[in-house]
Order: sequence, then structure tokens, then C-alpha cells
Amino acid sequence: MKRRTLDLLFSIGGLGLAVLLLVVGIVLTTNANFANDYVHDQLAEQHITFKSADTLTDEEKKSDCLVENAGKPMTTGKQAECYANEFIGLHLKTMSGGKTYAELGEPESALKAQIAEAEKNNATNVEELKAQLAQASALRETVFKGESLRGMLLTSYGFSEFGRKAEQGAMAMYAGAALLLLLSIAGLIHAFRTPASEAFAAPEKAREPINA
Repeated sequence: MKRRTLDLLFSIGGLGLAVLLLVVGIVLTTNANFANDYVHDQLAEQHITFKSADTLTDEEKKSDCLVENAGKPMTTGKQAECYANEFIGLHLKTMSGGKTYAELGEPESALKAQIAEAEKNNATNVEELKAQLAQASALRETVFKGESLRGMLLTSYGFSEFGRKAEQGAMAMYAGAALLLLLSIAGLIHAFRTPASEAFAAPEKAREPINA
């Protein structure tokens, strides 16, 4: 095979791969932009703003991201993660003693059973038990709302991470496309500088001497 023909084949193949990587990079960039814009718009519609620095409690001040975002509106996935874990998570843990919505159902059910038994026996502590049940139910409902909001914010954060990974993938595709383009151009230049009659010579393997 002629050397020029081989150079042209590799160069054209490299250009084809460069175009393919460029297309993949553009697709990844489009997906990343969609993810970032979607998260931004959805969070902005919630009108959630971090507490100002002067209103943060001592526990809240221990969180670097709460201090860093103090007074700022929530518009990014990282901010959503911070608010969900460091703010909502902190207050849910303090409020419920670390118990989840599901775990708080057990004491609530126990109080309902006690009330039913007390009413059956005409006990004098029925009203007291009903007050405890109201408090337990209110706490459980509050925890449910907090966990729901926290889950939605973490979903937004996860979606934003997909966008960030897509951005990284796009940069890798662009870098690969640029490298292949440069190599292909170099191959074309070499091809046209090579005499058309020059043949490609494969390197011969060194032969080891055979001892008699």
C-alpha cells in the first residue's frame, strides 16, 4: 500500500471520529443546559431564601454551606442539597428526636389504643391522652411535610448532578474531537508532502542469531 493512501485513510477516519465526538459533545451540552435550567427554574419558583447570617442559630452556624448561602435565594442543586440536609434535616432531627415519619406512627397508634381503652373504662385521663395524641399527630404531620420537602429538594440536587456529569462528559468529547482534528490535519499535511510513489514499509522484526 502506498504511504500517501495510508495517511489519507487514517486522516479521514480521524476526521470522522472527531465529528462524531463533536456531535456527542453537543448532545451532552444540550442535556446539561436543560438540566441546569430546569433545576434553576423549579427552585426559583419556590421562592426559598436562606436565613440571613444574623439570624442563624449556633447549630446552624456550624454548617459551612448555610453560612456561605446566608440570605441568598435558592436556585442551584448544591444549594438545594445544603438546605435539605443542613437546614431541614437539622430541624427535623431536633424536633422529632431523630425519628422519621414512619417511626412516629408507633407512639401515635399506642395513644389511640390507650384512648379507646380509657373511654371504655370511663377513665379520668381521657382528655389528657387526647391532648397528647393531638401533639403527636401534629408532630408527625410536620415531620411528614419536612421529609417531603427535603426529598423534593434532594431530587432536584440529583437532577443537577446529572447535568454536571453531562458537562464533564461534553468537555471530554470536545477535547477528544480537538485532538483527533489536529492529528488528522497533521496526517493530511504529511500525506500531501509524501511522494505518490512511496510505498509503506513495515518495520522488520529483529532476528535473533541461531547458535549451532
